[in-house]
Amino acid sequence: MTKQEYIDGFEKALREQHIYAVYQPQINHATGRCIGAEALMRWKDPESGVQYPSDFIPVLEESGLIFRADLYMFERACLLQKTCMEKGITPLPISVNMSRYDIIGHDFPQEIEQIRKRLAVPVRLLRIEITESSAIGGMDRINEILKQLHSYGYVVEMDDFGSGYSSLNVLKDLDIDVIKLDMRFLSGNIGGRGGIIINSMVQMSKWLHTPVIAEGVETMEQADYMKSIGCNYIQGYLYSRPVPEEEYLKMISERDHEPVKAAMKLVETMDAGKFWDTDSMETLIFSNYVGGAAIFTYQNGKLELLRVNAKYVKEIGMNISEKEFLRSDPWRYMNLENHKLYDKTIQKAIASGEEESCETWREFSSDCCGDDRICIRTSLRVIGRAGEQYLFYAMIQNVTAEKKRYMELFSSEQRFRHASEQVNIYAWEYDIATKEMRPCFRCMRDLGLPPLVRNYPEPAIEAGIFPPDYADMYRDWHRQLEEGVEHLEAVIPLTVGRVPFRVRYSLEYDENHKPLKAYGSAALVCENE
Repeated sequence: MTKQEYIDGFEKALREQHIYAVYQPQINHATGRCIGAEALMRWKDPESGVQYPSDFIPVLEESGLIFRADLYMFERACLLQKTCMEKGITPLPISVNMSRYDIIGHDFPQEIEQIRKRLAVPVRLLRIEITESSAIGGMDRINEILKQLHSYGYVVEMDDFGSGYSSLNVLKDLDIDVIKLDMRFLSGNIGGRGGIIINSMVQMSKWLHTPVIAEGVETMEQADYMKSIGCNYIQGYLYSRPVPEEEYLKMISERDHEPVKAAMKLVETMDAGKFWDTDSMETLIFSNYVGGAAIFTYQNGKLELLRVNAKYVKEIGMNISEKEFLRSDPWRYMNLENHKLYDKTIQKAIASGEEESCETWREFSSDCCGDDRICIRTSLRVIGRAGEQYLFYAMIQNVTAEKKRYMELFSSEQRFRHASEQVNIYAWEYDIATKEMRPCFRCMRDLGLPPLVRNYPEPAIEAGIFPPDYADMYRDWHRQLEEGVEHLEAVIPLTVGRVPFRVRYSLEYDENHKPLKAYGSAALVCENE
């Protein structure tokens, strides 16, 4: 048909329903259940046959007839929902397209609201789709339209998102309820640059509390990829072509349904916009001041890193890049025992809503550094939730050196415990920074000391282990240890019985040669010494 034939035949096409609606279902790929459908315009001329939308829709737009065609499609969707209710079929939301010409030249929110009220269809059963191109050059106008539609109770979807030239600006400035993602990014090879872009869009949508429907999904490979990056809702030929009204009614009467779940909701104290803004204080703190930090999602045992800062990469070491961390499965670095411990900590954080911590050993490998086993102390907290998916903030610390020293000390302590049962020797470890003392088994058994003594040496002085006339000298020893004196030794009468012991201290330094820990011992002085 020619352009003029479309224009001349438009009224008859509406009247005799040569222009009609078909419905393409939207499916949750994770469950197989139907969540809704999109109404699509078709034209079948009695003489010329089926006409392509790409041929007749531009003509209707240019000639100003598209507004009437869109209102007609909205009315057909309302009549379908009314049919569902009359036949006892549970209706699902239907999305109806509104072109940018409807927005620019007409008061279409009021027009469609009059149609809906006349046919007595609940507003929750109808959704309005606008295209990304509608926003170009008319942001103020489209914001007015969105406010009006929301005031009536309509859910507004952005169709063909990602196909325009200002996607991020549109997403930032418009209060859209659902994003329909253009799957042309994934044409051909799955993943690659297109996959990275789509992954980023899906993750951003979660932070903006906006569900995503992938549109134009044709293969199982595409659907599985979208599911793997957190987008379960799909529309396309994989599940169904657009079908006539009767076929659609049969389909939804036989298929299980479910509502679209809300997207990721952050805890009340978080502002997603500020967090992703590179100039915000939140990002500045994340990147520069908080130590090793990461953001990850967790759902049904699956963990995915979304973001790590430079200090996270440095804390792990091994010359592994940020990109490698984000692309890899975090579980791959943990054996079964550590995997279970980390998962248990995640579950505790979900249940408590508070910060929870654990220490897990992880095995890393890189070309330059070879293989290594690293112990990571992690503190994590839930900061967002979307259904069964949780968003976590994690801070990490590489405590491998500390754990290895502890294990060596524990091993030595075990050996020393057996030896000290035969001789009168006591030993303890003193942390310079925290002033915490950890006594040996004999100290705890014979002197009644707890496993951890805080603000040492005051509790030992108060308990009479060190006599009052030696208290100031012993305090001065600890001041000297803080200053870095490597070795201290003297005979001191201990306990109320004033039994002479040779008390020794040796000092351990950190990598900057600052005092780290002191190791003390007290050996009974023999009579002939």
